[in-house]
Amino acid sequence: MPRFPGARAAPDDAVRAAIALQEAAGVDIVSDGEQRRDNFYSFIAGRVNGLRLLTLSELLDHVDDKAAFERLLDALDVPAFAIKNPVVVGPIERREPLALDDFRFLRASTTRATKVCLPGPYLLTRSMWVKSLSAAFYPTKEAMGDAVVALLREEALALHAAGCDFLQFDEPVLTEVAMTGPQSTHSFMCAALSEKSSPAEELSFAVSLINRVVAGIEGMRIGLHVCRGNWSRDDGVLLAGTYDALIPYFAQMHVTQLVLEYATSRAGSLAALASLPAHFEIGFGCCDPRTDGVESLAQVVDRVEELVRMRGPAGIFLNPDCGFGTFADRPVSTISTALAKLRRLTDAADVLRLRYPLT
Repeated sequence: MPRFPGARAAPDDAVRAAIALQEAAGVDIVSDGEQRRDNFYSFIAGRVNGLRLLTLSELLDHVDDKAAFERLLDALDVPAFAIKNPVVVGPIERREPLALDDFRFLRASTTRATKVCLPGPYLLTRSMWVKSLSAAFYPTKEAMGDAVVALLREEALALHAAGCDFLQFDEPVLTEVAMTGPQSTHSFMCAALSEKSSPAEELSFAVSLINRVVAGIEGMRIGLHVCRGNWSRDDGVLLAGTYDALIPYFAQMHVTQLVLEYATSRAGSLAALASLPAHFEIGFGCCDPRTDGVESLAQVVDRVEELVRMRGPAGIFLNPDCGFGTFADRPVSTISTALAKLRRLTDAADVLRLRYPLT
């Protein structure tokens, strides 16, 4: 969500405002709007030992392929000095909860079902391991993956014990891996940092990481969010391509729900979802958080009905494609637009529930 006016001075008030906005829009499962975070993954540097935040321009001194990284920075519609990436510079250890305390505040502030988002294990392993800074503590990216799994599993178990309804792991880089490969110019900020293997090896590694994090956790909905970039309103700098190459890897993941973006033409057709095993829920992105225009009710309903015809009405959740803000100081939407889009989703859900009643 975009930052609210009181976010810097009073984060508790900002969270309450985010919750109130979602409740006013009729949202069934609410989050805290991630109002306490500077962005969706680097916030963990303040809660985990062994990490240092570096700007993208500072990272240029440490990456192996400086020319390729410079091309990446030139291509991004974002100032390199403004975005910070957490990098491993020592043994990583959970100094304080990543999201547990935030969840407890959320739980005490609403009677609705709750959702917490955490950066996924592949995203963290990929973005935090920079050989010249990290290899002294974790000689390979895979070795660091073990520590990341332990870190996220500890948090997931704590959230489960505290009564969290829905835990979502964000893994946006999976599209980058599947659609470009290790030698291509990357569009995600963290995507070029440590990928060395083939796409198949990287994606299999990602499957292993998430399955190890969530092994044996029951009674809590677990989601995996995969998008194509959400830091710019310029679609030309964001990734385009279908989920087809990812479907075999999604099918191996022990998660309840796949949270996918389908509101823009960059996502392609829904055909990729036809071969996805039926037990998966779909968190269906059917509004674009990066535009001022609010999708019409008919537009949203018609898009969802494409998926209903393919998979049936059960297990479909209506979502925006991604968040309404990726970085605290660079929102991609406004509060009023976010509210209008969320209301449109709840109106569409009401129409579809009447049209397709579930027993």
